[in-house]
Amino acid sequence: MFDPKPLLTELAGQPMPASFGEVITAMGEFHAPLLAPKRKWKQHGEAGTWVSDWLPHIAECVDDIAVIRSCWADSLNHSTGVCQMNTCSVLGGRPSLGSWVSYGLGTVNQNLPAFVVMQDNRSSVVNGPRNWSAGFMPAVYQGIHLSEGSQPIPNLNIPEGFTSARQESKLGLLNSLNSSFAQAHPEQSELDARLRSYELAFRMQAEAPEAVDLSQETAETNQLYGLDHTETAVFGRMCLLSRRLVERGVRFIQLYHGAGSKWDAHSGIEGNHSKHCQATDLPVAGLLKDLKQRGLLDETLVVWGGEFGRTPMSEQGNGRDHNPTGFTMWMAGGGVKGGQTIGSTDDLGLRAVEDRLHVHDLHASILHLLGLSNMDLTYFHKGRPERPTANEGLFCKKLITG
Repeated sequence: MFDPKPLLTELAGQPMPASFGEVITAMGEFHAPLLAPKRKWKQHGEAGTWVSDWLPHIAECVDDIAVIRSCWADSLNHSTGVCQMNTCSVLGGRPSLGSWVSYGLGTVNQNLPAFVVMQDNRSSVVNGPRNWSAGFMPAVYQGIHLSEGSQPIPNLNIPEGFTSARQESKLGLLNSLNSSFAQAHPEQSELDARLRSYELAFRMQAEAPEAVDLSQETAETNQLYGLDHTETAVFGRMCLLSRRLVERGVRFIQLYHGAGSKWDAHSGIEGNHSKHCQATDLPVAGLLKDLKQRGLLDETLVVWGGEFGRTPMSEQGNGRDHNPTGFTMWMAGGGVKGGQTIGSTDDLGLRAVEDRLHVHDLHASILHLLGLSNMDLTYFHKGRPERPTANEGLFCKKLITG
């Protein structure tokens, strides 16, 4: 999408040259012939950032984007790869990045969650709620999952016939019962999180209906996000809702597209990626443009990417396997210097070779841009000082200096 490789087209149909070294793939087809990309490439913006024709709308925003072509991770498989991209570890049980940010920065709006997660369909994201879990930290820092569709927060409105006083009395009784149990079981942070969630839910009944009410937006804004087209409406709604939550002080918002591994094109990559790029390209560009025109982009960090990339070799003739050794992500806003490309992969796009950024470095960079140090942010768990990037990871200074 952002990393053209002319040599890949030139060598298409041939085996991977031995000079590129041993290749290990998830599905074992490492001897499969190279597969030529069918994209058309153009340079965009003042800096001439390369973007393929899969993403024509994001291409319009490249002067605000820092493209990182040299990302790499440790896992060949989705479960451990998604786990690492969310928690910095391939092993489950650690807090997610959103939880660390909530812990380190707190909340801005007491009437809305600090950490919100949305996905585009009802299929399960790989690993499910573990991706936005607080791990060994108190459960109050975990992400709040909003539902897909026109009612992202179910059961939010007070039932018909209930007064606010009656609802508050009901909540008081629940808190009284739960507090008595909590005092006897102080080790259960999940119960404390449940108590706080009831309190937050009560406060949200006053503020959240307005926050998630997209009918307040103009026709021009709906068009900007693609809400007027079936192909882009679902993810466009998620992006527009994200902007509304940003405006109201929600600290960390995570969007998943293709829940259920819909992007996993081991075969038919042309049709697969064409469909999903079309569904996300306009909404993402709309979000960037909207944040910028409202003066919010400078203080809002936007991160785009997945858990790994795809191989230059073919799979099943017309697909590609998982590739964690070299892939692209990008960042915009939040102090990032746009209009630049950082790092590179080799001539076939197999491995990151210049300015390599491991997932630990990506997380360290995100935290730094949010005003947090990955080495100073500490939570003591069973007497051990735990840090968000497992004592590794360096801030990529080129993100702000170019």
